[in-house]
Amino acid sequence: MSLWRNLVRVNALRVGLFTECYHPIRNGIVASIDALASVLRERGHEAVFVAPEMPSYRDVRADLVRVPSLPLPTRTAYRLTVPYLPRTLGALSLVHAHSPFVTGWLGARAAHRARVPLVFTYHTQLEEYAHYVPFESNATRTAASQLTRSYANSADAVIVPTEAMERRLRSLGVRTRIEVIPSGIDVAFFGAGRRNDALRGRLGVAADQRMVLSVGRLGREKNIELAIEAFARIEDPSARLVIVGDGPHREALERVAARSGVAERTTFAREFRRADLPDVYASADVLLFSSSSETQGLVLVEALAAGLPIVAVDTPQSREVLAGAGYLAASDAFSLAASIRRALRIGVLEMRAGPAVAKRYDAGSIGDRTIALYRSLVSVPAKAV
Repeated sequence: MSLWRNLVRVNALRVGLFTECYHPIRNGIVASIDALASVLRERGHEAVFVAPEMPSYRDVRADLVRVPSLPLPTRTAYRLTVPYLPRTLGALSLVHAHSPFVTGWLGARAAHRARVPLVFTYHTQLEEYAHYVPFESNATRTAASQLTRSYANSADAVIVPTEAMERRLRSLGVRTRIEVIPSGIDVAFFGAGRRNDALRGRLGVAADQRMVLSVGRLGREKNIELAIEAFARIEDPSARLVIVGDGPHREALERVAARSGVAERTTFAREFRRADLPDVYASADVLLFSSSSETQGLVLVEALAAGLPIVAVDTPQSREVLAGAGYLAASDAFSLAASIRRALRIGVLEMRAGPAVAKRYDAGSIGDRTIALYRSLVSVPAKAV
């Protein structure tokens, strides 16, 4: 047994996870990085996080290095990382960057100095976030595409969560190795939620009402306006829209609900603790997913695991993730409303495949695929940056 432990220790990886956003921010990127780190530790490897400092938030951890940061000139919780590479990282086997911004380039520099491989996960279609930058939109989108292409081509391998995003990167001119490895979740955790009438009551859902759920950050790129407009068109007084999440676009969305005549049937529930989300999904009657900017859509996978009927805007990535276990509709309020009505009428009868589809996204198996990629890279010379 001691020989086995020594062999495991000798072959253990020490992975630097460089990310532009981390706790206290809660989003799909943070959740996917935490899930990966958990699997790394379970398999006997070590994960070291590198992320920007966050004001008034202390999280002293041996596996977390905070880099000095500055506020951004926009209304956002994200920070501008100062280009300073900490000397407390120690030896790394590999760098895995989750952003092409400053923190990502710090990761690239760390990989270059240590002569270890650089992996980049393409979590975000940056062009869809051009509205946050106070410059001309087309120029910003072009710059975002150029940044993505440049950073991806500097890496030894790029991870994308869907085949649709592999095609997207190739169209941008990315030539480096690309592996399709989705972001994983704890499928059993999200499948263990239970319908909670007290929770529904706190969300304003009466005992005889059906709950239409939207989960996600309230930013313009998430297209929650469309969800509200579609909900208004189902004209069903027995339904209530519950929007879980927060962000800079919340006040604008509240005005959209008022203009659409559904403010009294809409609950803006703000953020929930991740530990409470399984019960939120299980307490809903349908998930409404209106975003077309996702590279995968972790919310879709969570809802699949919960066995919740899903109505989503039809995009290549949503079609790929759902694999037939949900309703896809054109990106207009009338089409979405028709699908919502059908999902509410039929309920879970046509959604039994959801948990089976979700198993493809189990964090353990996804983590093992990522570790296999790491192993394939550490045995070959790293790319010069």
